Amino acid sequence: MSKKWYNAFISVDDPSGASAPPDEGAPPPDAARMVAQIAASVPTEPKFSTPVRDPTSFDDIYQAAEIQPPAHGYSIEKVATMLASEHLHGLSAEVKRSSILVALEASGAKIEDVIQDAVHRDRALDSYERVLRKSLSDVQAKKADENRQIEAEMNKMLADYRARIQANNETLAKESERFSTWLTKKQQEERNIADAVSYFVTENPITVSGAAAAPPAGAKPPAS
Repeated sequence: MSKKWYNAFISVDDPSGASAPPDEGAPPPDAARMVAQIAASVPTEPKFSTPVRDPTSFDDIYQAAEIQPPAHGYSIEKVATMLASEHLHGLSAEVKRSSILVALEASGAKIEDVIQDAVHRDRALDSYERVLRKSLSDVQAKKADENRQIEAEMNKMLADYRARIQANNETLAKESERFSTWLTKKQQEERNIADAVSYFVTENPITVSGAAAAPPAGAKPPAS
């Protein structure tokens, strides 16, 4: 284990089998076994009897998990507050540990109760973390699916808009071609009219593409 509350009271032998250097005031060798037994007695998946109203409040999480402080009042939170108090500030780990154990003994409390309370709270936090992770995973999956649907709708709309633009461009091209064809025929018709008129006038009133048609060579003005 690597929990702070654990390290405050016990030490674990080196898993390689080598003896760890003796710490100042190290606890008895069976301390690790005692903690392991306590941890084994606490359900790994605590049940939450009520919804957690405020996930940012650990007290709400503990209450939802029905975690109550020991009857003697020495919860792991109280012990942590005592360890952080100014009275123990700057003292060695052994002095802090001894001071807490003395206070527990004076009140008739057992360190086992404190550790069990710590394990209960730790299991509740770990379990609720899994709840939040699953909730987050569900939201991520749901929103990812929604985003895919939105993207598909957006692509369909974009394709529809592009098709409408293409249809408009095709219509404009047809109309432009139709007008161009008509304009060419109009100009030819105007030339024919202008040519016919030119034999009888000096100033041709017919315009071809905006310009007055020139009289043919040798044209004579009409008789007065």
